Formats: sequence, structure tokens, C-alpha cells
Amino acid sequence: MKVTHISAECYPVAKVGGLADVVGALPKYQNDLGEQASVIMPFYDLAFTAKNKFKKINEGKLKLADREYKFNVLQLLNLELGFELNLIDIPELLFKSHVYSSDDTKRFMAFQIAALHWLGKQTQLPDVIHCHDHHTGLIPFMMQYCDEFVAFKNIPSVISIHNAQYQGWFSYEQIDLIPAFNEEHSGLLDWYGNINPLACAIKCAWRVNTVSPSYMEELKTAANGLEGLLSHEADKCIGILNGIDTQVWNAATDPYLKMNYTVSRNLSGKKANKKWICDTYDLDVDKPLFVFIGRLVYEKGSDLFPEAFKQVLNHQEVSILLLGSGDPETEQGLVDLKDKFKGKYNAYIGYNEELSHVIYAGADFLLMPSRVEPCGLNQMYSLRYGTIPVVSSIGGLKDTIVDVEDGGFGFIHSDTTVEQMVSSIKRAATFFKDQKKFKKIRRQIMSIDHSWNRSASVYIQLYNSITN
Repeated sequence: MKVTHISAECYPVAKVGGLADVVGALPKYQNDLGEQASVIMPFYDLAFTAKNKFKKINEGKLKLADREYKFNVLQLLNLELGFELNLIDIPELLFKSHVYSSDDTKRFMAFQIAALHWLGKQTQLPDVIHCHDHHTGLIPFMMQYCDEFVAFKNIPSVISIHNAQYQGWFSYEQIDLIPAFNEEHSGLLDWYGNINPLACAIKCAWRVNTVSPSYMEELKTAANGLEGLLSHEADKCIGILNGIDTQVWNAATDPYLKMNYTVSRNLSGKKANKKWICDTYDLDVDKPLFVFIGRLVYEKGSDLFPEAFKQVLNHQEVSILLLGSGDPETEQGLVDLKDKFKGKYNAYIGYNEELSHVIYAGADFLLMPSRVEPCGLNQMYSLRYGTIPVVSSIGGLKDTIVDVEDGGFGFIHSDTTVEQMVSSIKRAATFFKDQKKFKKIRRQIMSIDHSWNRSASVYIQLYNSITN
């Protein structure tokens, strides 16, 4: 089966969030299962594109409102990703040192149009076009209703919702960005008086999936305005839990770690990575190390960190290290704690891929007090590296973590509040004191299989249900 994934992000080319990790792994595992999966994404001005070589395999023109743009299709020459990677190069719009900006409606509209123009020139059309999030949400509509793309009318499309909070809304003043179509279908574009690419994709795609079963159910009551639509389209919706790339996230072979380790021999490796972290960031290696890795945004519950960390650090013998960036006010609040809690707390404001791997390996507990978590990959990475998650009961966290009090391997709180977060941290810190139980749980969680093998098979079953 020929499957084409279309996305704004793909690890390791361009990463802002978990979307990139999914698109960088799912096609590889689908190929391993015998399918023919590839990726189309924008050609950005980033480190990956600067250091790799590409060949031009197509050139064309597209019209966007009253402006014409030339585009090239570039193919990555390096085959190590495990799938064919094709990039749409529109220098004026896409070749930027950032993935997202204030001009994204025009940028991603051009990307989607160019991708379909190029695919339409292939001798063999895809059997399935798999779109990811709102940046590609108008593709299912254009495949069925735009005059330029009639060749795609009977090609099945799938839309994966990685985060329904972001929907790509734009006003009808920009409707001429969309290629010509019969106006009787304009209602498919509309949601509460705006053009809504994600809502349109839910209406037009043959199948809709979210990245965990619980998130699919949660969206029927909390989807930033799409609740009724998702309930109405429930028959074509499914939740499929993400996997992780176990070739990349492997403590035994990870090149970023200070010492590699395995399930059966993890003690010295965990200690070596924790020692490096504590030496580097002035923390006490003998105390339980709690960490956070991610975006400092409301959805992640990070606005509660300054107050929660103050309460914990004033009363508990723990160390805390944070790696992330986002809301400026939250960033400042977390930076301000560094002087007050020297030797107990530190923060790295920004993103550092290598450091994140070492933190997963060296930490004792990972904090994920999310208000919204469609799937969550961080908790799966932490399990893989023997770091116990402390999470809220939401979305994919609910599907992957079981509390120790219920015979499981994590610490769960029902609501994202300072009080409940502090309570979970206290429970985890107490649990750490029983090193026999702690080490047993650590070995247990490293053996949990969250690889893409199972999830990739479920996606293939989904494709088969709409192509046979």
C-alpha cells in the first residue's frame, strides 16, 4: 500500500512538539511492516536542511489568490530516516528559520496546494493520503471538491488530530487562497463564521483519528468548539495510541547518554547520568530528582510550577530540574526560583535535544501535570529510561500510566492544581525512600512495550478499512 503522510513537522527535520516525533517514526515502522510510506513537508531554513543534501525531482507553479509562486520538490538523498522524505520548497513563504509564524494561513495553504499538484503528476497516486493537524486540514476538502484536483476524488484521506486546541481559523476574506471549487460546498469550510481547516478536515476526511483513545472521548466534551462536530462524526472517528521510536529512545545505544544501560543492568548507568546532571546543575545526587521537559504553556500546567515548586522545595528533601521554554511570565517565575533554592533547584530555559535525553536517563521522576495531553510521548520516553512519571489523569496519560496504589508504576492526580501536584510529588518522594520497591518499579517500567510496532499495525488496519 502506498501511503503519503503530509505534515508541517517531522523529526529530525523540524520539531516544535510531539507531532514531529509521530511523523518521524510512524512511516518508518509502516515500511518495516511492508507498506510503502513516505512524508511530504515544507523545506525550512533549519539545521537539518543546511547539513543534508537534496535532489530536485519536480518544479511547478501554483496560484494563491492573485499571486503566482514557483515551487520545487526536493528529495532527501540520505536514506537513513527509514522512509522517503520529500520537501516542498517555496522560498518566499516556507524557507524560514522558524516553523510557525503570523503568516501561516498563506504559508501552509501554498504548501498544501503544491503538495497536491506534485502528487497529481505521479504515475501512481497514493492509496491513502494521511494528513496531520490543521496545517494540512484543507487537503481532504481540496481532494474532493477543487477543480484542479479531481484526480484525487476517490483517494481515501485520513486526518490525525494531534492537538485540537489549534485549528488554523481564518476569515472568509481569504477564501480566494483556496483553489476554485463549486460554491455549493462552501459550508464544509465553515465553522461558526470562519474557515476552520481542522473542522473541515473532520467533515471531509474518510477517517478521523486522535493520538490516544481517551483523548478521542475527551474531545466530545472539550474540543475548543468542535465537540458537537466530533460527536456527529463519531462513526468515522477512532483513537489510536501513539508509539515511540525505540531505535532512537534506547538507553542501551543512545549516543547522547553519559553512560548507556539496559533493563537488567541499569543501576550504574542511571547513577552516572544523574551524577552528571547534578554536578552540572548544582543539585544533590542523593535526593530524588524530579524533572520537567517540555513547553511552558497553560496546556502543560506549567503556570503552576513556580508556586508548586516553592511549596515542595521549602518542605521536601528533593531536587528539581526543568528544561523548557514558552510563556515569558512563567519562564521568569521559574528563573527567579534559582537564587532562592540554590543546590535544590535549577532551570534551563530553552530547548536542547541532547540534554533532554540525559535528563530522561538521569532523573528519578518526570513531572507531567498537563491540563491537555492528546497522547504524550514524554511519559513513554521516561518509562523507557527507567524514570517514573508523575502525571495528571488526562488524555494519553490516562491510557499509559497506572498509579502505584492501584498496582501500577506511576503517581497520578485527578486535577491540575498546585495542591494535587504537590501531593503527588510528596507521595513520590516518600516512595523513593523504599529503594527496594523503587528499583523494582524502575526495572518494570523499562520493560513496557510502547514501540510503534503495534500502533503502526492499527493504522494499517484503518487504511485497509477504507481502501478495500
